[in-house]
Amino acid sequence: MSEHGHKSDGAYFSIDPKIMNELMKKKEEEEEIKRRATERVMKVKEQREALRSSTGGVPHISDMKIVLLGCRDGGKSSCANTILGTPDFHNPRRTECVKREGETQGRHIAVVETPGWWNNYTVDQTPYDVKQEIVSSVSLCSPGPHALLLVIRVDTSFIDTYRRAVQEHLELLGEKVWSHTIVLFTNADCLGDTSIDEHIESGGDALQWLVDKCGNRYHVLGFEESDGSQVTELLDRIEEMVKVNSGHHFSIDENMLITLTEKKMKKREVKRRAEQRKINVQKQRESLKSSGGVPHISDMRIVLLGYRNAGKSSCGNTILGTQEFQTARRTAECEKREGENAGRHITVVEAPGWLAYHTAELTPDRDKREIVLSMSLCPPGPHALLLVIRVNESFTEIERRAVQEHLELLGEGVWSHTIVLFTVGEWLKETSIEQHIESGVEALQWLVEKCGNRYHVLDNRKFDDGQVTELLEKIEEIAVLNSGDRSIGQFPDFSEANPDDLSRRDSAYASISAVQTDMIEPLKKLTIAAAAEQQTSPSMEKLTPDFKADDPFVDSSTIVYNSNESIGQGSYGIVHRGSWHSCCSEDNKNRTPPRGGKRIPYTLHQTFNRSTKKMVVGCD
Repeated sequence: MSEHGHKSDGAYFSIDPKIMNELMKKKEEEEEIKRRATERVMKVKEQREALRSSTGGVPHISDMKIVLLGCRDGGKSSCANTILGTPDFHNPRRTECVKREGETQGRHIAVVETPGWWNNYTVDQTPYDVKQEIVSSVSLCSPGPHALLLVIRVDTSFIDTYRRAVQEHLELLGEKVWSHTIVLFTNADCLGDTSIDEHIESGGDALQWLVDKCGNRYHVLGFEESDGSQVTELLDRIEEMVKVNSGHHFSIDENMLITLTEKKMKKREVKRRAEQRKINVQKQRESLKSSGGVPHISDMRIVLLGYRNAGKSSCGNTILGTQEFQTARRTAECEKREGENAGRHITVVEAPGWLAYHTAELTPDRDKREIVLSMSLCPPGPHALLLVIRVNESFTEIERRAVQEHLELLGEGVWSHTIVLFTVGEWLKETSIEQHIESGVEALQWLVEKCGNRYHVLDNRKFDDGQVTELLEKIEEIAVLNSGDRSIGQFPDFSEANPDDLSRRDSAYASISAVQTDMIEPLKKLTIAAAAEQQTSPSMEKLTPDFKADDPFVDSSTIVYNSNESIGQGSYGIVHRGSWHSCCSEDNKNRTPPRGGKRIPYTLHQTFNRSTKKMVVGCD
C-alpha cells in the first residue's frame, strides 16, 4: 500500500487520522456532557422529592409575589406575560420598576419587573437610578417576594463578564439573595433537541457557577408554547424554594428600605421641579412668540465656548450638518466655519477651551486672547454664545467657577447672550434634560439660571435637523430678548506676561470699544511667507519676523519652529509649539534679552497657499 492509500487491486478512501481523533474527542466530550446532565437531573429530582415527602409537604401559595431581574433584552417582559397569561408588559426599556397582577394556575400572582443592566457592565458602571430601582423592587410586593427570578437567555453565551455583572447586581440586595433566587432561562425554542441540563453542562464554568450558586434551582420557558404546563412547573418550584426557606419570603434590611423610600421621595421632587422648569421655559418661549413674533434670522452667527473635550467641534459639525470641524485635535486657536442648514446661512466660530478645573488666572494668556478674539470673527457680533457642557460628567463648583471666570472675560453682559448647550445627549436615554439639571448639584442649576434658563441638548450622533432647528429657534428668541443688541460688554486687555509664567498675572483690565487691543492686533496680523522650496530641515525651520527693535514682545530675534510638536488645529492650519530665541548679533550684545533671556512659548500655524504655491507660517 502506498502513502496515498492505493493497493494493487484498486483504490479506497481513508480519513485523516487527525480528523478522526478530533471527532472521537468531540464525541467523548458530548457523552461526558450528557453524563453530567443526567447527574444534574437526578440531583434536582431527588431534591424535589425529598421536599415533597418531608413533614407537611410543600404548601400551596395562593397569593404569590415574584420579582424579575436580569440584564437588558433578557426577556423579562415576555416572562412576565407568560407567567400571568396576559400581554400586559411591553418591551420598551424601562427605567423604573413595573408591577402587574393577575390570576393564573389557581393563584393570585403579583409580578414586579425591574430595569435591566447592560450585561457587560459592572455595578459601578450602571446608572444610580437603575440600582436604586433594583433594590426598591422588593418593597413593591410587601412584605417581600417569594422568589427572585434571574432571567438568562439560552441563545447567548454566558461568559465570565456576564457572570460578574449578575453577581454584583444581585448582591445589591444582600448576600442572602441567592437562597431566594431561581435561574429562569428564556428562548427555550432555540435549544432544539438539547435539554436545558445539557445546555448548562456545555455552557462553561460561568453558567455552572451561577446555577450552583442558586442551589441548583433553574427552569426554562419557551414563549411559543401555548399550554400552561411550563408555568405550573415554575410555580411549583417557587413553592418548593419557599419550603426550603422555612416559609419565609425575601426581605432586605429595614434601614435600607427607609433610605430607599427617602431617595424615591427625593426623585419625585426632582421630577416635579423638572416639570416646572420645562413649563417655565415653554411659557417664556410662547410669550416671546406672541409679543410681536420671533423674526427668522437668515444669516446667523454663533460662537462656541467651553472647557476642553466638552464636544465643541462635534457641536459645530452637528449645527452645520457637515463635518467641518476636526474632532481629533485640540482647537488651539479660533476656528471659523460656515454652511447652510435649516434654511439659514450659519457661521460658527469655535474658541479654544480651558482646562475644566483651571481658573482664568491659570489659563494661558494666549487662550484668553483667543476667547476674546472669537467675537471679532463674526462681525458685527454673534447672535448667541453657546456654552458647551457634557451631560455625562458631574459639574462641580470648581468647574462652575472656571466657567464664570472665563465667560466674564467678555464682560458681565455675556450671560444675556449665552445658551447652555449640553452635549452627549444620547447618554441621558429616558432621562429628560430638565431632570438632569434638577438632579445635579447647585452649581449646574446656578449656571442654567445665570443664562436665563436657556438651555438645549444635542445628540451629536444625529445629523437630522430637528434638534438643530429647535436650537436655532432658541437663538432667534435670545436675539429678540436682547432687542437686536449684539454688544457683549467691555473686553479685557491682557498683560504681556509669558503665558506659562504664573508670576506675571497682574491682568490689567482696560475698557476698550473693539476686541483688537494694541498687543493682540499686531500678533494676529503677523504672517511670514516662506518659499516652499526653502532648503532647510523640514522638522526645524528658522524664520525671521519683521519686528521693530523696540517691540514689547520680542527684541531682534528668530523663530524656531518644530513641526513635530503639534498641539492642535487652528483656522490657518495645524498649530505647533515653538519658542522665541534672543539673537546674538553684534548689534545686540549689550542689550538685555527679552524676558531676561528666557524662552517665550508661542504657537505657530502653517498652511499651503495654492495660488502662490508657498507655505505661509503665522504665529501667536
